[in-house]
Amino acid sequence: MNPETKLRELNLQLPPAPKPVAVYKPLVVVGNLAYVSGHGPLNLDKSLILGRVGADLDLESGKLAARQVGLAILATLRSELGNLDRVKRVIKVLGMVNCTPEFHDHPKVINGCSELFAEVFGPENGIGARSAVGMGSLPGNIAVEIEAIFEIA
Repeated sequence: MNPETKLRELNLQLPPAPKPVAVYKPLVVVGNLAYVSGHGPLNLDKSLILGRVGADLDLESGKLAARQVGLAILATLRSELGNLDRVKRVIKVLGMVNCTPEFHDHPKVINGCSELFAEVFGPENGIGARSAVGMGSLPGNIAVEIEAIFEIA
């Protein structure tokens, strides 16, 4: 099943593709690779999920924020590539969690995004290499920032 069909089947709504807030492009294509800049947890109403995991947000809320980042990344891919069916596979995901020094479950938070990609692109093509790290802060106090690399057709 192709990604656009899977998105409809899962009844997922994408937020509006975020616009750059500094000097960068949301997506750069080099050959058959699409490099997606860091995205935050953008909601349908264009608001952001804010706060530090381990203080303002619990693990489950952080995971939901990471899933929302994944939806924002999908929105950018669709906007820049025309549709998600051009995505062949996830290559690499880097997830950054705005958290307290005592919080140690960064991979569990970033699973929110990784599980979404596996749902949309399938277990073979939706799971790539990954890093999940904690940060002392993130821009605008967003809960999670994620960047990714995709192979495209």
